[in-house]
Order: sequence, then structure tokens, then C-alpha cells
Amino acid sequence: MNTAPTASQSGIFGHMPDGTPVQKWQLDNGAGLTAEVIALGATITRLNVPDKHGKSTNILLGVDSVDAIFAPGGPYLGALIGRVGNRIRGARFTLDGKTYPLAPNAAPNHLHGGMIGYDKRLWHVTPIVSTEGAGIELTLTDPAGTEGYPGTVNVRVVYTLTTAGAWRIDYAATTDAPTPINLTQHAYFNLRDAGKTPIDEHEMEIFAQRMTVSDDALMPTGDIVPVADTVFDFRATKPIGKDLRSVGNVPVGYDNNYIIDGVPGTLRHAAQVYERHSGRVMNVFTTEPAMQFYCGNSLDGTLIGHDGFGYQQHAGFCLETQHNPDSPNIPAFPDTTLRPGKTYRSTTEYRFSVRP
Repeated sequence: MNTAPTASQSGIFGHMPDGTPVQKWQLDNGAGLTAEVIALGATITRLNVPDKHGKSTNILLGVDSVDAIFAPGGPYLGALIGRVGNRIRGARFTLDGKTYPLAPNAAPNHLHGGMIGYDKRLWHVTPIVSTEGAGIELTLTDPAGTEGYPGTVNVRVVYTLTTAGAWRIDYAATTDAPTPINLTQHAYFNLRDAGKTPIDEHEMEIFAQRMTVSDDALMPTGDIVPVADTVFDFRATKPIGKDLRSVGNVPVGYDNNYIIDGVPGTLRHAAQVYERHSGRVMNVFTTEPAMQFYCGNSLDGTLIGHDGFGYQQHAGFCLETQHNPDSPNIPAFPDTTLRPGKTYRSTTEYRFSVRP
């Protein structure tokens, strides 16, 4: 039986290193889709989705403490990533003739916004409830010079659990000086059991004919190639595990950027994932030009998540909608520069359904 959508503060998740409390929020679309989101990192810690039997359970990997989020080498479980998601070669870029050095937190490169990226900032949260669903508005001011980036950026992100059964993310940002920006969400999905078993049997289709080429350090070379007849080819549905250990990355597994078919800026189909035990289906739609497919390659059992469970390698997968990695340094890639007077906008939807 459906009820009215709700969004409300549901307590304190923990405390920042300076003692500031981290609020947590509960979202409910009124039809079985619920989520817990915390103000730290705009992090979605749980997403409960109905299975083919009508039972709604969590499908996200996540942690239950602030300390785990700040632990060195953390995997960004469920976090909002910025100012620039993914990698920037050499931890520097040149914009309008000036070179900006960035924090080399993945030495010698820059990753996911640096040492204290958006995933480790405290966001301001406001609930939003309408006939469309339950949501929260998350806002953040990112001062000029933080992690080396120019310009003060004001970010507004809205998470909505729609009554139609989707988790929609609407991004917007403005700046007072030219700066690159590339926001994404780093949720780790496991549609069967939130990471207790590997993702090998999940069946995936990615609507992409091409991908960017990466070197051994997972940095793009600037080349774009067809996926046809390679282990990266998901144009026809196949189990994630079929070629997972033949990819060749270190640690082994997919960590690759796909160029989504269609016109960037329009909301279009990026991927579909099906898990037969639960019957859950997840369809990804985005306005972004690309999507990083990552399989939790660096998980090794040491990170303790929900219910005291240690997440093993390939316990979850990420579908990070984005612009191409290292775009500020590769002119041939779609531009990530945001300039004063313009507004960065992006939308991604994770739509859920079931099969018998």
C-alpha cells in the first residue's frame, strides 16, 4: 500500500573531527523505496529497494561511522565527488594560460577532488517533499584555492526518490572565476545483498560503442576506441564476472570510462543491470557524456561496512556518470570548464524495477 512521500532528519550519524554533529536524513517515496543520507559528503549510506517478492532491503555498500569515511585510502562509498571527479594527470592543469597545481592525493596524480574533496565536506541539508517524491537539497560553498582550484564555487545537489521508483540526482553549480568542474556520485551497488556476495552474476548492458583508453596508472591517454570484440564490450547483456578477471587492471577488474551513446546534455539510457536472485533491475539514465564502470577492485575485506561485514574484492560496482577523466588536460575531450555567469547542470537517474 502506497503512502505519502516523506523526508525528515532521523538523528545524528556521528561527529566531525572538530566535534560538529553529522546529521542523517531519511527519505521515503511512499512505495517501498527508502534511503538514508548523511550531511558528510552528501553520502547515501543505504538505499532500500523492493525485490521480486516485494521485500525492500538495502542494495548499497556503506559504513556506519565518520572515522571510516576519513580513514586513509577510503573508497568513497556513496559519496558525492567533486570539485572534479576521477583523475587529473600530474595533479595540475592549465586554464586560460595559467597552471594550477592540485593536491597529489593519488601521487603523482589528483583523484576525486583531492585530500578533502566534496566527499569529506559537511553539506547543508534541506528537505523537499512533493507529489513527485521525497528529496533533500544539499548545498556547499567551495572557496577559491581549496585543493588548488581557482574560483569560489556554489554547489546545489538534489537527491529525489521519485514515486515512479527512481533515485534522481540533479546537480547545479556556479562560480565567480573560471574553473573545471565534474561532479559525480560514487555509490557502490550490489542488487542482491549489499555486498555480502560478489557481483559476478549481475547481468549488465552498457549503451556505449566506445571507451577512453587508459595507461597502467588508469590515466587516459586521450585515445577513444571501439569496445567491439574486447572484454570491455557490454553492448549485449553479459554477466559482470564473465571477463572481470581478464581485464588486466591492477588491482584486477573494470575501472574504465565509457562514452555513452547519444547526444550529451540529453537524458539517455546509459546502462541496465539485472540480478536474478532478487529480480531487481536497475536502469541508469544520464545527461553526462560518459560513465566510469568500477568493480570495487581495491576492496580487500579490511573495510568494515554495515552489520560488521568486511567488503571483499568485487563486492559492489559503481556506475559514475561524468565527463571524461583528465578532461582539463585533454582538449579533444568535452570541456569541463565552468565560467562566471554560466550554470553547470547535470542529471542522473537510477530507475528500479523487478522481474519475476
